Amino acid sequence: MAELVYPPVVLTCKAMLRALDVKLDIQGTEHIPRHGGAVIACTHQSYLDFIFCGLGAQPAKRLVRFMAKREVFASRISGPLMRGMRHISVDRDAGKQSYDEAVRRLRVGEVVGVFPEATISRSFTVKELKSGAVRMAVDAGVPIVPMAVWGTQRFWTKGRPKNLTQRHVPVSILVGEPMTPDSDASVDEATTQLRSRMQQLLDTAQAGYPEPPENDAAPWWLPAHLGGSAPTPEEAAELDRRRPE
Repeated sequence: MAELVYPPVVLTCKAMLRALDVKLDIQGTEHIPRHGGAVIACTHQSYLDFIFCGLGAQPAKRLVRFMAKREVFASRISGPLMRGMRHISVDRDAGKQSYDEAVRRLRVGEVVGVFPEATISRSFTVKELKSGAVRMAVDAGVPIVPMAVWGTQRFWTKGRPKNLTQRHVPVSILVGEPMTPDSDASVDEATTQLRSRMQQLLDTAQAGYPEPPENDAAPWWLPAHLGGSAPTPEEAAELDRRRPE
């Protein structure tokens, strides 16, 4: 099937990032398979992470089909784009249908993107993961490619006003080595291993990120363990319980 919608959307996103002079640093793209199915499991700090996760697959010439909640598909604005790019609608009341569709896509050689933390991490660390990414990789017989994006939270994240016009923001996209879960191994063990790899990538991205200005010694967009004013994982979990979004 011809790709009539996805390529123009990618070009538009790239043009917008150039206009804002976003400083993209993409590393490890050699780990994304050039052919065949794969699950990309990406960290989640921003409402815009799907854009940057998708850009991380561009050097491998792969288009990522993201799993997204059905409300996004119901929108008059985003819905036609999501369907045109052949992303996968997730109905939380009928999860098996979207899961089966993702596995089918993987088996025919597509790349499916998931955010296994399920929701944005307010602490800017990797939350506990849902097991779906591992289970679909096992069922489809494809590898999982861990990925971390960093800096995207400065544009738009939970509990902060969005700022989509700020310029010169560095954004890091790090891709890790693929892992192929063993069908005989524990899904929980493989999910724990995936989380560890994602956290390692995020740690690397954070360590290599440009230093904040001297007059911004405790920026809100840095995690607490790096001296930022973001909530700790425990505080973030409590915020999620009190103010789910």
